[in-house]
Amino acid sequence: MQITDVRLRQLSGIMEVDGPFMEDRLVQPRDIYPAFFSGEGVRQRLGNNQIDDTHLRVQATFLEIQTDEGATGISSVQPATEQHLSQLKPLLIGRNPLATEKIWDQMHRTLVHGRQGHPMMAVSSVDNALWDLKGKWLGQPVYMLVGGPTRDEMPVYASMLGHNATDMGRVRERAQWAQSQGYAAHKWFFRNGPMQGKEGLKKNVALVKTLRETLGEDDDIMLDCWQSMDANYVVDLASRIEEYRPRWLEECLMPDRIESHLRIKAKTSIPLSGAEHEYTRWGFKRWIDSGALDIVQPDCGWAGGLSEVLKIAAMASAADLITICHQGVTPVGMAFSASQSPIHTPYVEMLVKHASLAYHFAKKPLDFSNGFVRVSEDPGFGFDIDDAKVESEEVLEL
Repeated sequence: MQITDVRLRQLSGIMEVDGPFMEDRLVQPRDIYPAFFSGEGVRQRLGNNQIDDTHLRVQATFLEIQTDEGATGISSVQPATEQHLSQLKPLLIGRNPLATEKIWDQMHRTLVHGRQGHPMMAVSSVDNALWDLKGKWLGQPVYMLVGGPTRDEMPVYASMLGHNATDMGRVRERAQWAQSQGYAAHKWFFRNGPMQGKEGLKKNVALVKTLRETLGEDDDIMLDCWQSMDANYVVDLASRIEEYRPRWLEECLMPDRIESHLRIKAKTSIPLSGAEHEYTRWGFKRWIDSGALDIVQPDCGWAGGLSEVLKIAAMASAADLITICHQGVTPVGMAFSASQSPIHTPYVEMLVKHASLAYHFAKKPLDFSNGFVRVSEDPGFGFDIDDAKVESEEVLEL
């Protein structure tokens, strides 16, 4: 079997929604500049695809790898990776698609200036499409090919990105809704950072206090700083919210600040998670060796694909760390989680709003019920495009 073609399908469709899809955004690193924190930064991130109060335009790009024996693999593609996929195509045509380790190594050795960022996201898309193809060719779900299943269903935590985190009335309402859906763990995103001063700090603390009071003593609460704070601010914030027993503080600082993470870790009892913006086993090795994190969070669509995340998780488990994939409810993340020891991967991340986008074009919906998900038993990752949901399409030959 040989790869005969590599192409992109750019899809557009309409999803029904109930009001504005994104209520607000999370704090961002560039919010240290007032123009981005107020007004302009919000307008750039919200409402671009909102047609009206009940309709949202969904746009997605998928990579297809075709073979001379009819097997095809697909994977989602991150924006701004097309040029890098064009660079990788010559490494794929005529090759055996089942040789995933060989192809990954050749891609990585070719992109010597692309070990991170968009080039590595392109490598991830290729790797994931090859795993999908391999599963379909063998007639097996991917999680069976990588060691699973370790359990019949997996608990998910509600990742509340896009929900207002400063209006405590709305926070209570949204938290109660998530709990009613069976979620026993909830991640919320801070809206304020160091440059918003004491008032912003008080709002962040109020968010955590409100969540604990609303959710009760038993549910897990996770807080995401989205790499937008500094060590001194996080230490102060952590001291004020420790009494509410967060399960973890996530991405406290911008990438590569390992020493600053260690400073925070020495001064708080709250576990630290992060490294979703890290890439490959070599990048994660720095974090694992340093002991700066309690939970590592590679993204299967960013860090190098399923092949690489399996290696990252193996290193993390050897250090007795937890691995919970960023955006873990994607088809690739689900296959990964289903193959892992439950104690080393106790949760799957459910980005509540974004999961509806990720599965909009899928023939089969995500199998979620009462706070748990089940991985697809269909060959590959179990994700196929429902053409009935595609309003318009453009096929790009790379």
